[in-house]
Amino acid sequence: MAHKISDECVACGSCQPSCPVDAISEGTPFEIDAEKCTDCGACVSTCPVNAISPE
Repeated sequence: MAHKISDECVACGSCQPSCPVDAISEGTPFEIDAEKCTDCGACVSTCPVNAISPE
């Protein structure tokens, strides 16, 4: 199961470097590629607005 970034994302980019498989791409909101995401959850704790959750 991949994680998803909600519309509450403020596009700060703090989640992107935490992803070990480079599944997060820039945008407003940022996006997580479900095909690449390994559901490790590393990005969840880096989001200052809690916009990342399991899909």
